[in-house]
Amino acid sequence: MERVILHSDMNNFYASVECAQNNSLKGKPLAVLGDPEARHGIVLAKNYEARRFNIQTGDTMWQAQKKCPEIVFVPPHYNLYMKYSRAAKEIYSEYTDKIEPYGLDENWLDVTQSRLVFGNGKEIADDLRKRIKSELGITASIGVSFNKIFAKLGSDLKKPDATTVINSADFKEKVWPLPVSDLLYVGRSTCRKLKSKGINTIGELAGCSPEWLEKMFGKPGIKLWQSANGLDSSPVSDIGEKSLIKSVGNGMTTPRDLITDGDIKITLMILSESVSSRLRDKGFVCQTVQIGVRDNEFYSYERQGKLDIPNRTAKSIFQKAYSLYRQNPSQKPVRSLTVRACSLIPMDFVQLSFFDDTAGLDRQESIESAVDGLKTRFGKFAVQKAIMLSDPELSNISPKDDHITNPFGN
Repeated sequence: MERVILHSDMNNFYASVECAQNNSLKGKPLAVLGDPEARHGIVLAKNYEARRFNIQTGDTMWQAQKKCPEIVFVPPHYNLYMKYSRAAKEIYSEYTDKIEPYGLDENWLDVTQSRLVFGNGKEIADDLRKRIKSELGITASIGVSFNKIFAKLGSDLKKPDATTVINSADFKEKVWPLPVSDLLYVGRSTCRKLKSKGINTIGELAGCSPEWLEKMFGKPGIKLWQSANGLDSSPVSDIGEKSLIKSVGNGMTTPRDLITDGDIKITLMILSESVSSRLRDKGFVCQTVQIGVRDNEFYSYERQGKLDIPNRTAKSIFQKAYSLYRQNPSQKPVRSLTVRACSLIPMDFVQLSFFDDTAGLDRQESIESAVDGLKTRFGKFAVQKAIMLSDPELSNISPKDDHITNPFGN
């Protein structure tokens, strides 16, 4: 039996949720914006009305205002977005138990068996769109296909509030003429490399030799060839509610540029402690630490590294974050820093090796948990490391939460 896979993508999710919560915003050009008073007024998401003025994710506040003087700015409300994401999943769960989140606003659904009760793939998709619109007050575009790659492609082809079907019998006509950049997992770097070899469409990618692609990209090259030829067989994984959060991070744009190693250490320590505390709250450990650095001329870069043992202590996260920075120091004063815990594992699934020396981590975890309790009881600044006392201006900043895997993806 051929599979029936849906990919649901809630349109302009952050901005749509803001409008659903406030009727006065509907019909107006709107952008979800970082806090301009903290020097990071950057567009995180925008609605279709704002798109008509060519407002882009990543535009600064002044750039957006120049393009559209009447634009309305609202701050992000991540807890609200999580609430809507869960509500959508509750709707999906009435049709199938095979649901795989792909960020907050996107989900794959395997409805192969559900057809016996709810109708064919298109009928299920149309019903889901109607329910999301009526029950949540936002819209979704849904792709219907025989694999995950083409279902995702289908949801991207027509927006907003649309169903697109890509069948095994006609995918070559619908998919192969499209730009190769439309295919999932073809990022900017891969796209540039393919185009440099004269490969501009998905069809041209499909016609390549898989051996040649493997030589160029390694094993991912085989995956690209399979995806372009409709041979993706990856299952829709029922990986549960916790998969909605794939990273936990915090970032801050500092009140002054960071110049010395001491400045960097203080800021990374603040961020690492915040990330560590929130990992404990949410019941995760991390395998990888990522840092983001932006200098005072707005040049930015990211680096990441793997921890020797998965854990969530602020000490380990800070040490890895600072090591990553020292290996890749900024050549100019730093304007903002981000620390992110990635490759998360639910704590109840962690099985550390008997050969790993975890006693030290256990002691550190106990100490930091106790400190969390003191801060909850007496305030965030009740207990601070000695290095914090060297610069009260930096050490008294409280970073804002940012627990979304891809906060700039809307």
